[in-house]
Amino acid sequence: MRRGFRFVLRILALAAVVAALGTLIPRPLWPAVTGEGPTTRRIYVISNPIHTDIAIPVDAAVLERFRFLSEDGIATNGEGVRYLIFGWGGRAFYLETPTWSQLKPIPVFKALTVDAAAMHIDVAGPIPEAHPAVAGYGLSEARFAALLDFIAASFTRDADRPKFIPGAGYSTSDGFYEAEGAFNVFVGCNTWTARALRVAGLRTGWWNPLPWSLNLSMQLYNSDELRPARQ
Repeated sequence: MRRGFRFVLRILALAAVVAALGTLIPRPLWPAVTGEGPTTRRIYVISNPIHTDIAIPVDAAVLERFRFLSEDGIATNGEGVRYLIFGWGGRAFYLETPTWSQLKPIPVFKALTVDAAAMHIDVAGPIPEAHPAVAGYGLSEARFAALLDFIAASFTRDADRPKFIPGAGYSTSDGFYEAEGAFNVFVGCNTWTARALRVAGLRTGWWNPLPWSLNLSMQLYNSDELRPARQ
């Protein structure tokens, strides 16, 4: 009994150390050399207790690049749309858990082991940066383009077209697509967000499995990018 209890304590202690190191060790270790042009774009990371999404400001070029979204019924060019919201995650958990009251054992088991991946897309109007669940980051045009490339490459394609999942949206404004990669407890939605942010020239922690870990790392190592964009 005591040995089992001690083993559990050791596992918990090890997990705490790994989580702390993953948060406090920056990735990359050294800041990138600047000189890619002025900060002209503002993206947002939107968090809830277990998940993060990336909000991309829309313009004509962004809407054209992701034109397939509107072709599949997602209202990207609707009145008042200012942002596209992208989130990568476990397919079973995403599709079978629209609300916490609908939580089921199998999607949870797959999320803790291995699951196929899906991309969730939604739209949004103005995003209040002062909200505690929102963090804004400034990007140059080059880094913004690199981020769009990363997001586009995360969709699974069939005949060079992203594979839409019919009837899987939570509302009339969102939708799901098959996504590249496999979801598990170590490589999850927040580690995908962290990878995207690193592609965008920002620094994250070495391993950020949860939103609080990612947000803390971002605050520690991206002070300049956290400043409000110039008007």
